[in-house]
Amino acid sequence: MNVMITGGSGLIGGALTDSLLVDGHRVWILSRSPEKVSLPPGAQAIRWDGRTTNGWGGLVNEMDAVVNLTGWSLAHWPWTEKNKQRFLDSRIQPGLAVAQAIRQASKRPKVLIQVSAIGYYGPRDEPVTEETPPGGDFGARLCQKWEATTQPVEEMGVRRVVIRTAVVLSMQNVIMQLMVLPARLFMGGKLGNGRQGFSWIHVADQVAAIRFLIENEQAGGVFNLSAPEPLASAEFLRLIAKVLRRPYWFPVPAFLLRMVLGEMSTLVLEGQFVHPKRLLELGFTFRFPKAEEALKDLLL
Repeated sequence: MNVMITGGSGLIGGALTDSLLVDGHRVWILSRSPEKVSLPPGAQAIRWDGRTTNGWGGLVNEMDAVVNLTGWSLAHWPWTEKNKQRFLDSRIQPGLAVAQAIRQASKRPKVLIQVSAIGYYGPRDEPVTEETPPGGDFGARLCQKWEATTQPVEEMGVRRVVIRTAVVLSMQNVIMQLMVLPARLFMGGKLGNGRQGFSWIHVADQVAAIRFLIENEQAGGVFNLSAPEPLASAEFLRLIAKVLRRPYWFPVPAFLLRMVLGEMSTLVLEGQFVHPKRLLELGFTFRFPKAEEALKDLLL
């Protein structure tokens, strides 16, 4: 199978590339700086500007699958208007370019995987499934626009899968590193009231789910990529402390996080309890369905 990945040099793209290569597939990575990308044998880096199809569009004719993972991380601080525009541009422009390349292809790929995030749903206290309507905050609006960029490929006969991703647990993930650091320093504790939902997925399950959705011809539409055990934020942080055998005693008040992080504080003070309803119905089996098991695998 020939697979093209945009955003392939990031956490998810790198793990997905390794998995595909192990099974003998061929991978092309679109990158703004291919000379700086270190890839394993069997993967090729192709230069692109993140906005057009120049220099790579014709390669789509040779692809069985395209995976669009491009998007500047919301973990960049602070959320100035300039940065918020970059969050938007880094998602919209690449998505439109991918759709254009598929439109112009004489032989179109069988499937397009379009990344999104559970931020689509906005802050929620009640359980969330794929049928839950979108939220109205900045993150939700961003996800809606992000997903819409490649929607036209469905009219071209290409199977499109939108993956709304929870926090990917990996020690390469900056968010995970920041969550673990206080516990390592014996200062673990809840953030704000700690009742906000925290939905997560182990990186191994993230990659396995993407491959499952690529290969399963019945898969189409939206899928939540989140483990079946969403937790309150305080409980998840308590598990980190437990696994590391550290105390859990130093709460950080919400007002302090808002003062330091500004609007970005929504990433840690608000959340969702997301369930992978459609993924489970299609028969996907999680390797790490429980948070404690996932944390032990990553931290010990």
